[in-house]
Amino acid sequence: MFFQLFWTFMKIGTFTLGGGYAMLPLVQREVVDNRHWIDEEEYLTMIALAQAAPGLIAVNSAIFIGWRIGGWKGVCGAVLGAVLPSFCIILAIAMVFSEWKQLPAVEAAFRGIRPAVVALIAAPLVKMAKSAKISWLTALIPIVAALLIWLGHLNPVWVILATIVLTLIAVYVAERRAK
Repeated sequence: MFFQLFWTFMKIGTFTLGGGYAMLPLVQREVVDNRHWIDEEEYLTMIALAQAAPGLIAVNSAIFIGWRIGGWKGVCGAVLGAVLPSFCIILAIAMVFSEWKQLPAVEAAFRGIRPAVVALIAAPLVKMAKSAKISWLTALIPIVAALLIWLGHLNPVWVILATIVLTLIAVYVAERRAK
């Protein structure tokens, strides 16, 4: 199982631009759709846990899936596969980028990659929102939180804590009404 997880996550890590969130649709396709190692609901739970845990979401999801599929050997294979391509690519880029960064073609390439990365992140978010049965009302929560941080210049920690408290209150009120 070590080599299967290593190879799967190495393919994902090699062909993903834009970081961990851009990696999520490829992880879903490989782990849920193609290999059926976990189901859609468990995948959504994994994403929530990977986001909540400190560290990189790509590494956290590799740890979760690796553990679920192959225990410690699975964790080692998945994490090594997820991290090794990025490490090698970044090392190679760092070695030559300082000499090439001022070239117009390089600047244009990086400007061109940005919209693609946004699309890679947005597409799985829409799919996950549908799977998690997120309504327009609950979709407003992260939008309002982002606006409070960006336009209101509020500390993200306070916005997150306020969101948690307000959500707990809303759930409590909804459960009381249901009874």
